[in-house]
Amino acid sequence: MNLQFLSAAIPALPPAESGRDGQVLGGARLGALAASGGPEWPWQGIAAPLLGGRHDAVEEIWRSDLPCTAGEFEGIAWRRAGSLLYGVIELAEDGFAAAPTATPLHMASREAYRRIFRLLASQGLPQLWRVWNYLGQINQESHGLERYRQFNIGRQEAFLEFARQATGNVPAACAIGLAGGPLSIAFLAGAQAAVPVENPRQVSAYNYPPEYGPRSPTFSRAALVYPPGQEILFVSGTASIVGHQTVHLGDVAGQCRESMVNIAAVVDAANRLCRSPAYCLNELSYRVYLRHAADFPEIREILAELTGGEAGIVYLQADICRHDLLLEIEAMASHTLGVA
Repeated sequence: MNLQFLSAAIPALPPAESGRDGQVLGGARLGALAASGGPEWPWQGIAAPLLGGRHDAVEEIWRSDLPCTAGEFEGIAWRRAGSLLYGVIELAEDGFAAAPTATPLHMASREAYRRIFRLLASQGLPQLWRVWNYLGQINQESHGLERYRQFNIGRQEAFLEFARQATGNVPAACAIGLAGGPLSIAFLAGAQAAVPVENPRQVSAYNYPPEYGPRSPTFSRAALVYPPGQEILFVSGTASIVGHQTVHLGDVAGQCRESMVNIAAVVDAANRLCRSPAYCLNELSYRVYLRHAADFPEIREILAELTGGEAGIVYLQADICRHDLLLEIEAMASHTLGVA
């Protein structure tokens, strides 16, 4: 079995490349979204402006060399190929009324993850590998608490309710703010447990002190996952944080360089655990989220320098999980096992 990641500007990817729709697990569309319609596979719409490209949107897909089965489960659109599953769920917060101890976003987050865990149990694929979380106005305060912190409460409650670890063996993830829209969560899961990877320069996110909210974020800094015959490194959303504190306040160039130092540290830690040849910064595929579009030219120049100008990078304007962070970078790469 082979799982392939493809990314291209729309419409540069032909529809399923000559009828291979049935082998697409799922994917995402980044940038300008069509008013209606979309591919038949599960896809996450990320309505954030693309920066620096000649196109308004990019499509990313995960394709298997096996045919997929598909279904819908409690509002989750999913596809499965062998022991791999990709799913997408969107929940509107206005479907949840505020309660004395829970905000609508808190309840929507908890319910989304409850449904994900029920789906994985029903499919016999319990291992959650990588999660992409998007929510509106992530830094805005409502009901006396920042919305990202509300999301973290709901997410962790679902992990604990389903007897899953909230520390240690947790998935790689990102949580990014958009201008609006529903809570949107995409995920990749499998049968074999991921190998979590932490950054020695940072406190693990799940061990953050209480000053960052009532519940800590439930994700690992990176994860090595194992589709049959492959090893994929997922680097979670990474920012200018040393220990648990934001550094280079107000300095986007400093934050970019510090973020890449952190990614290099995570990759180095992963290379001590991986079963394939070592991963390198210039082979990773990156998503870069910038709070301010005006910072794009400077950041593009810095990243070209740090990655050797060879890496595939998609830039988006979006909000970051802390108000003092100016950018966040996530990355991934895939190796075939048994090939030197």
